[in-house]
Amino acid sequence: MKITVITGSPHKKGTSSLLADEFIRGAKEAGHEIYRFDAAFEELHPCLGCDRCGMGSSPCVWKDSMQKLNPHMMEADVIVLVTPLYYFTVSAQLKMVIDRFYANTGQFTGGRKSILMATAYDANDWTMSALTTYYQTLANYMKWEDIGMVLAAGCGSRRDIERSRFSQMAYEMGKGL
Repeated sequence: MKITVITGSPHKKGTSSLLADEFIRGAKEAGHEIYRFDAAFEELHPCLGCDRCGMGSSPCVWKDSMQKLNPHMMEADVIVLVTPLYYFTVSAQLKMVIDRFYANTGQFTGGRKSILMATAYDANDWTMSALTTYYQTLANYMKWEDIGMVLAAGCGSRRDIERSRFSQMAYEMGKGL
């Protein structure tokens, strides 16, 4: 199975990066092919809404790192979105990537499964509700089958998540595919 993991954290050793690392470790052990795209460390530009792409009939006007990601998105069986929770949604770095899906909506729609992994400092029962609604709306629009979430609330530091069950859950999710 081909899996594309897109991370949105600007912290290479942060909490959500640990989830991505553990998911990838499990998926590789299960024999899957992984492509990891760390959005915060790539050259990216925001969608201009210029419609020159015609939602996929022409290339995007930006010539940036999305050109590396797009082929992997088209080939992926599973898309994994990994983010720290920033003001109750995905990070700006991940949001920029998602907005750029617009230029390839037709090629990215349908036939894929998706997973959301997120970390948050807060542990309130409502902390992840806006994020999960956003993700479910995206998955519905893209006609992706949501196959799971790891929502690591109460993990504001690397030490917090290392002491939690969430990294093991991410590993098991990858291993179980």
